[in-house]
Amino acid sequence: MQELSDRGMRITFKLYASLADFLPAGSEKHTIKIDIPDTSTPNELIDRYKVPRDMAHLVLLNGIYLKLEDRDRNIIKDGDTLAIWPPVAGG
Repeated sequence: MQELSDRGMRITFKLYASLADFLPAGSEKHTIKIDIPDTSTPNELIDRYKVPRDMAHLVLLNGIYLKLEDRDRNIIKDGDTLAIWPPVAGG
């Protein structure tokens, strides 16, 4: 088993609605715990799970909205939750 120092950080990654299809097997209720390097950015995780960036409409880090320019910053910390929703159409 890897030590935390070997894997970087562990976070909760959530994909909602149609984006949940991009989660790997073993995810439960649109959520998975993942190990990521200390230097990971939100966009790197979006790319890692092959979520089209134009479908990552609402991106929240611990419930706080991330603007487009913040998604390429190294702002994720151990224990954080990154949640992503697609654009929503309604009438």
